[in-house]
Amino acid sequence: MKAHVYVTLKQTVLDPQGQAIHNALRKMQYQGIDDVRQGKYFVLRLGNSLDPAAARAEVDRIAREILTNPVIEEYTFHLED
Repeated sequence: MKAHVYVTLKQTVLDPQGQAIHNALRKMQYQGIDDVRQGKYFVLRLGNSLDPAAARAEVDRIAREILTNPVIEEYTFHLED
């Protein structure tokens, strides 16, 4: 089983890298892009001993305690067989 974890800055936190990318896209005349937020992506390979509920709980704990700074970042994840 794999867990895909996506970490981004909270909407209330300024994202200068995302803004720079957004400005570059606008200068290059790409259309229809209202906002760009950058972030981090993690893939965790989980052992077979975890059932889906335990895997979800463990990934949530890892993302909350290790992969993010809860003051400025938020995360989402999904599990894949």
